[in-house]
Amino acid sequence: MHPECRQHVPPSGHPERPGRLDAIEALLRRTPLWEACEHPSPERAGEDALARVHTRAYVAQVRGLSAAGGGDLDHDTPVGPVSYAAARRAAGAALLAVDAVAGRPGGVAVALVRPPGHHAGESLGRGFCVFNNAALAARHALETHGLARVFILDWDVHHGNGTQEIFVRDPAVVFCSLHQEAWYPGTGAIDETGEGPAEGTKINIPLPAGVGDGGYRHLFEEVVVPLLRAVAPPLVLISAGYDAHHADPLGGMLMTAAGFGDLARLVREAAGSTPIAALLEGGYDLDGLSFSVAATLEGLTGIDPRIAEPKRDVQEAPFAVAAARARAVRRVIGEYWEV
Repeated sequence: MHPECRQHVPPSGHPERPGRLDAIEALLRRTPLWEACEHPSPERAGEDALARVHTRAYVAQVRGLSAAGGGDLDHDTPVGPVSYAAARRAAGAALLAVDAVAGRPGGVAVALVRPPGHHAGESLGRGFCVFNNAALAARHALETHGLARVFILDWDVHHGNGTQEIFVRDPAVVFCSLHQEAWYPGTGAIDETGEGPAEGTKINIPLPAGVGDGGYRHLFEEVVVPLLRAVAPPLVLISAGYDAHHADPLGGMLMTAAGFGDLARLVREAAGSTPIAALLEGGYDLDGLSFSVAATLEGLTGIDPRIAEPKRDVQEAPFAVAAARARAVRRVIGEYWEV
């Protein structure tokens, strides 16, 4: 959680704001998690590292916009005078998270960064995202650490279209996304499974609005956990967005912080000794975001934060909705993996 990540400042009223990190830090400092975790300072990612997943022309575009005082990558992705440095710092934190856990059985790292990344493609920033932190982390694991395969799990409410785009023909990256269907950016259908040699390595689980803790847990038990065990990767990356929280203004799902903690626990148990690095993506209700991050850390590390989100009666979609979607996705991935 480097201070420079707070210096990317969109216009007033933009949901992706520095206060997101302020809220997370304020809550974590009230828990044993803050003292239990190390807080290394990442370097800014260099342009050569960025060019592993982005075109050099795009990197130069972001640099130029920042140097000129700011501009827009798209209608909701502003760049300010310090945004290029902040985005490079966020990318550097993603690389450091991989360095911290690669080859370390049971290792866990969480990069609490902004701007987020999973919508950024090779040559386009969009959806609040400048550089694709998860894609950069995956490429770093493959090329620098020599890993044969990486599993990226994206539970943000929005489909990680940039990550899928970057690796759509790369079989070394298994990408699994759970997201709200018919929602921004409009991609991530069940039949989007990758192209060419990567067919079957891109797994999409679009969900109707209203799915909450029970539905997500069922989908993890029936799809995500069996897939993770079948892939048996040497590294798991989580694009950890929290805009599927019931209070989030940009989603229609009904997750709670405790629900995100359960998902993290399921991943930790399924991964066994495989190291895990989680990277912050979305999440725009500050209380929902901060409690969900704390619950995720508890699920990944086993450290009790001794603080929990106040319970609310959330009436999620009928269980049959999630069960039907799990069966549909299993039919698709069953053509490629023994699940």
